[in-house]
Amino acid sequence: MTATIRVAAAPISWGVCEVPGWGRVLDAATVLGEMAGLGVQATELGPPGYLPRDPEELRTLLAGYHLTLVGGFLAVVLHADQENALKEAEESAALFAACGGDVLVLAAATGLDGYDDRPQLTDTEWATLVDTAGKIRDIAAGHGLRTVLHPHVGTHVEQQAEVERFLADSDLGLCLDTGHLMIGGTDPVELAKRYPERVGHVHLKDVRADLAAEVRAGRLGYTDAVGRGIYTPLGEGDVDVAAMVRSVQAAGYDGWYVLEQDTALGEDSPDDLPRRDTERSLAHLAKITDSL
Repeated sequence: MTATIRVAAAPISWGVCEVPGWGRVLDAATVLGEMAGLGVQATELGPPGYLPRDPEELRTLLAGYHLTLVGGFLAVVLHADQENALKEAEESAALFAACGGDVLVLAAATGLDGYDDRPQLTDTEWATLVDTAGKIRDIAAGHGLRTVLHPHVGTHVEQQAEVERFLADSDLGLCLDTGHLMIGGTDPVELAKRYPERVGHVHLKDVRADLAAEVRAGRLGYTDAVGRGIYTPLGEGDVDVAAMVRSVQAAGYDGWYVLEQDTALGEDSPDDLPRRDTERSLAHLAKITDSL
């Protein structure tokens, strides 16, 4: 029996990232057109400024490609300057809601550019992080959105101990990002089994375990790892994507599965590389759902 799951995409799979100097950025018409051409019907928003921030303009643009909005990623400093974090959350939540989104994907940014360096937090800063995340949840809820915390390389919730600490200290759900969790040292399949009720959103990635171990040990920077191909199309890396999907489906998850490979395009990278990789990921995911 074939299961029906909701599959979306994200501009980061086409190399569109908020990090300065990340790589060559394809234009929105190319990215959205290729999503639609692959049969994808929904997308996350992508980094601020890539797609329009005016709700009417964004709705019109997405409708032109027969795409709907899932929601979006918001990486803000949660452990300090709470007022600014709440202001950014209000602006993003209002935009996501106005355009039909239903989830705000929150990450605990360090305040530094990129995801290669990560200062340690004091206990007081950690408490502020948790408190700010809760206030953002309330802001988003006021717009009819759910908020999930995204464990992410180079943020203050990255490593397994931090994921566990956040789950203990906060009642927010998690964005189960199979790639970032594995790089940070958490088995995403085991996490989904232990905390099925906390899985609020899913980012599907596959990664090479050898490069993940190098990043985790501090021998390789995250940006360099992306350039060396740490992310692969689904089924070509070391994440047991099939087991993870089966686990969350069995637990009753009915949210989005967002195909999201953190791609960086070099000057010599073929323009059609993201489309080809996403097509391979979609084919692998279809085999998984056929077996459910």
